[in-house]
Amino acid sequence: MHTDTMLQQAAQVSHYVQRLLQSRPERVEQVSPALLHPLSRTQLEHWWGQTDPQDDTQLAQALRQLRQQAMLALITRDIAGLADLDEVVQFVSQLADFVVQTAYRFHYQALTGTHGEPIGEESGEPQALSIVGMGKLGGEELNVSSDIDLIFIYPEDGETQGPRRLGNHEFFTRLGQRLIRSLHDVTADGFVFRVDMRLRPHGESGPLVASHAMLENYLITQGREWERYAWMKARVITGESAGLMSLVRPFVYRKYLDYGAYAAIRDLHAQIRREVSRRDKEDDIKLGPGGIREIEFIAQIFQLIRGGRAPRLQLRGTRAALREIAALNLLPAEAVDELLSAYDFLRRLEHRLQYLDDQQTQRLPTSEAAQAMVTQAMRLPDYASLLQQLEQHRQAVTRRFEQVFIAPVEGRDHPLDPIWLEVDNPEQTLPRLAELGFAEPASVLNLLAQLKSGNRYQSLPENCRRRLDWLVPPLLAAAARQPQPDKTLGRLLHLLEVISRRESYLALLVEHPQALQKLATLYAASPWVSEYLTRHPILLDELLDVRVLYTPPERSALASELAARLAEHPGDTEQLMNVLRDVHHTQVFRLVAQDLAGMHTVEALGDYLSDLADVLLAACIPLCWQDIRQRHCEAPRFAVVGYGKLGGKELGYATDLDLIFLYDDPHPDASENYARLAKRLSSWLSTPTPSGYVYELDLRLRPNGESGLLVSTVEAFTEYQMQHAWIWEHQALTRARYITGDADIGQQFEQVKQAVLARPRDTASLRQAVLDMRDKMHHAHPPHAGEFDVKHDEGGLIDVEFCVQYLVLAHAARYPELTRNSGNIALLKAAGEYGLIPPAIADAARDAYRQLRHQQHVLRLGGQPHNRVPAPLRQAEREAVLALWQAVFEQTR
Repeated sequence: MHTDTMLQQAAQVSHYVQRLLQSRPERVEQVSPALLHPLSRTQLEHWWGQTDPQDDTQLAQALRQLRQQAMLALITRDIAGLADLDEVVQFVSQLADFVVQTAYRFHYQALTGTHGEPIGEESGEPQALSIVGMGKLGGEELNVSSDIDLIFIYPEDGETQGPRRLGNHEFFTRLGQRLIRSLHDVTADGFVFRVDMRLRPHGESGPLVASHAMLENYLITQGREWERYAWMKARVITGESAGLMSLVRPFVYRKYLDYGAYAAIRDLHAQIRREVSRRDKEDDIKLGPGGIREIEFIAQIFQLIRGGRAPRLQLRGTRAALREIAALNLLPAEAVDELLSAYDFLRRLEHRLQYLDDQQTQRLPTSEAAQAMVTQAMRLPDYASLLQQLEQHRQAVTRRFEQVFIAPVEGRDHPLDPIWLEVDNPEQTLPRLAELGFAEPASVLNLLAQLKSGNRYQSLPENCRRRLDWLVPPLLAAAARQPQPDKTLGRLLHLLEVISRRESYLALLVEHPQALQKLATLYAASPWVSEYLTRHPILLDELLDVRVLYTPPERSALASELAARLAEHPGDTEQLMNVLRDVHHTQVFRLVAQDLAGMHTVEALGDYLSDLADVLLAACIPLCWQDIRQRHCEAPRFAVVGYGKLGGKELGYATDLDLIFLYDDPHPDASENYARLAKRLSSWLSTPTPSGYVYELDLRLRPNGESGLLVSTVEAFTEYQMQHAWIWEHQALTRARYITGDADIGQQFEQVKQAVLARPRDTASLRQAVLDMRDKMHHAHPPHAGEFDVKHDEGGLIDVEFCVQYLVLAHAARYPELTRNSGNIALLKAAGEYGLIPPAIADAARDAYRQLRHQQHVLRLGGQPHNRVPAPLRQAEREAVLALWQAVFEQTR
């Protein structure tokens, strides 16, 4: 398309373009070369290079003419369909950056020529003014006829060093005033940008400029909720950025999940809606229902709630934030697609409304002529079609907004309110509790009374107490629907007491009442789960999205997610350790929820939990190695080997990790550095932090046990296993596997393991050594009359494990496949197929082992501190295991 035609098309839909071309026809020649290429800062610099302002008047004129050229080129490209929304908003933002920076340099130079350079009184360093772009300028998504929201901040007080000294505050105030006049004042050439300074500390009543110290004090003592939203988009255009943003970031993004932000944004939205209604602005595509502001609020709420814990959400642009929200599965992809489509349509329409007369408006036109121009600019057949598309997008936005911001029933009457309100009136409350199905109404009432009269409740801040008051009645109702309502309510009230001072957690349950029923179901199903969730209440967030909660984990996806989260905190040991703990707790909680829903066999669950440990260990090694200052190589020649439950991929919810550490490195510093690495790895996983710990480690299976070196060379490990290891250590080796670290060392370990296990052995002496070890363990766990310990007693899990270990050590020389760490169930099947034991006995033992593991698992979830059940309960499984023992060792138990 010819540039003249493009300019004519733009003039047909914009009175502003018409005026620009009529007032200065030479502009056609000035802008035409720029019309066929994407606009950028480079073009602005080219145009500015043709000017040389010498005073304030010339500067003001040159800046205004630059803006006119830029707007003419941009409008023309947009109307011609050559510029997408990205180019439009980014170029307008680049224009704002350019004129602010240009005016700043001009006036700074002029002022320092008179007063000298401002110097900080503490640092003694020259000071620069940090001009902070807020709102859409900060987000680099400025509209074409927008105000620019600025805040002026300088690092330190002090004074200038010139002949006519000024305090830094006065110097920067004058600088800010001059800059504003250069951009804001209307002259014969119009204006550059209207400048809005009302977002500064204390608003219009506050000083024009503020120091870092003043800003920090203001945010801590007086910063309001809406200012968090404003500062979320803050971007430093001139001056120092890192130090300033380090003051702001903790104010905007909380370290915890900030569900209290829901109510604040909902209140702000309600104020806007009332203002829109009062001023008859229903046709405002920004502030009206389903408008641009609602899309921005949707993005911001997820950023505010989660941005402190997920730095990936600390984004300034609305569309970038929405895409990240989709990537994190915080909103369904189809919802985000709808919002992005609506945002694109609304912003393009917004620009075409502003193209009409270069007015800052988001209201639909009332005149037919203007409506026709906007319709043509939107490339639609008629205004009715435009309104139809607009309504479709606004309805979609309203629907999504209400789904996110649906108001909770807080403050409304609940049928069980009288129980909590009249907890000191048993005549009224006890019959009601009995009707609800509580077995011991008096005990339940006593629990409620203790909570309400306790010091913790009485000293709660008003917001926390109000939310807790609201939560108790629906929790009563949710508990009453469970099989054991009394126990369930006791666990739920304990959680409520624990989180009572954490307003965000209370707000989460208030904002998402549907989570209460899921919470009650989990707390009823397992005291272990209730204890785990109460200990880690941040996991309450997991109840909000059943899509994620009940999606089985996928190892590669888990590893990628963990790597991405760790990458957000380079060099920050505390944060890295917290990420490990959060990921571990989250995955365990998801698995236990899936487990209680009957989604996994006990074998599959062991695989998932073992994969989780593998992934966490793999992530730790490079991070811990980078933390060692005197490391002698970039990649450690170091590997982790898992024994026991981890080695056999039978890990449980709270199982220790049995590990040994191997290395193969001739460097003289290797031994010392890898010992440091092993200690650091242990510390990262086992040290309690505010987020808890990941795993307890047991390192006693290393060569020579507790008296041995923390790390071993592959050569030393091989020599120990071949020459010095006890039979029980070879038994343990049958369940060992390479976990992570240097793959070559892992292969060497597997070769050593194969060689050790497949050595020919005298079966008689082997049998006696195994039996002696089993007797020793049995005496350490004497039986209890009338009960059966599914792990330790005769006919229990350990008997199966000893049988399998003996079969491997006795027969691997003839059947090398037995050295494969395929799990006890698979090895029993192989032993039956090889004829080492009768196949029928092998099959029965496999089933028994599976059932006993499941029983152990049920006991764990039930909060039992031991592995015992009534003796008759597992008699069939016990007999199957005793038959296996007889077949393997040719003796009865």
